[in-house]
Amino acid sequence: MANKMSPSKRTVLITGCSDGGLGAALALAFHEAGLHVYATARNPSKMSQLAALGIETLTLDILSESSIAACRSKLSSLDILVNNAGNQLTIPVSDISIPEAKSLFDINVWGHIAMTQAFLPLLVKSKGMIVNQTSVGSVAAIPFASVYAASKAAMAMFSNTMRLELQVFDITVIELKTGLVQSNLIQNQKESKEISLPEDSIYAPAKEQLEKAMRQDEFVGVGMISQQWGKLVVQDLLKNNPPPVIWRGDHAMLARIGTILPFGMLDGTIKKIAGLDKIEEKVKN
Repeated sequence: MANKMSPSKRTVLITGCSDGGLGAALALAFHEAGLHVYATARNPSKMSQLAALGIETLTLDILSESSIAACRSKLSSLDILVNNAGNQLTIPVSDISIPEAKSLFDINVWGHIAMTQAFLPLLVKSKGMIVNQTSVGSVAAIPFASVYAASKAAMAMFSNTMRLELQVFDITVIELKTGLVQSNLIQNQKESKEISLPEDSIYAPAKEQLEKAMRQDEFVGVGMISQQWGKLVVQDLLKNNPPPVIWRGDHAMLARIGTILPFGMLDGTIKKIAGLDKIEEKVKN
């Protein structure tokens, strides 16, 4: 735990701050920028690297009403809330487990709404800021990541609507359209569940190639360094007039360009990135 904060320090609470993740990178960058950081995660032992730097760590499960209330009771003020906690699911639409998909939406959408509602009174007082991690997945159709992308697209719409609704309270709402960044997201999915294709899947002829794409092995260790990403994002957030949407990380600009190009123009590029082109060959043969 950190020392008692100075009354004049701006405060930021970040969800999903396990060591090696994007939340941890943001926590470090905010800490280095001089803010008092509340780094949170379900398991505080997974924030040991942040705690060692003097960053205050709190236990928080955004899916638990009582956990959110307990965390809220520890704060008397808050300037910035960063809704970053999240999870991933890779599977073709034809093979989605609806209960699994609902669980992902609970983490990537409803948990953030619950956090926003709980901390809104403090943010109204401070005329603060809400930052929502929505990913480039919210605007790019990435094969086998439909549930993840749909949850991020839902959060993007919530974010944009909140931006309008909360202007009257002088609260700033910002989206992070994050591209490819080195983090523990892929590894977390592998550890939480077995990544496999059902035996009766229509993609069975390409089972080996598809499971490789679902594991995202080729993306491990690829992308912008998380600390670099964190510094750039925090620099953007702490500007006098921060942009309402922040595009950072590898391929973020490609995704941004894709939003203004004619529909489907990037399909070929996205298929190659996701390995769908090779899977199509197997299925057709």
